[in-house]
Amino acid sequence: MAKCEICGKGPQFGFNVSHSNRHTKRQWKPNLQKTTIIEGGKKRAITVCSRCLRTMAKTR
Repeated sequence: MAKCEICGKGPQFGFNVSHSNRHTKRQWKPNLQKTTIIEGGKKRAITVCSRCLRTMAKTR
């Protein structure tokens, strides 16, 4: 699974817990988006999480 190239956010692991208290493994995945940024006058495609994308839009 990919990670956010800005903050490093990746999947987190844990358990589903049923009513009878059985534990089965599960995973929470971050909301990753592919976007293009201009860095040093050149276009670059990066994978970022939605939170970083929102913050980048605010600081422009």
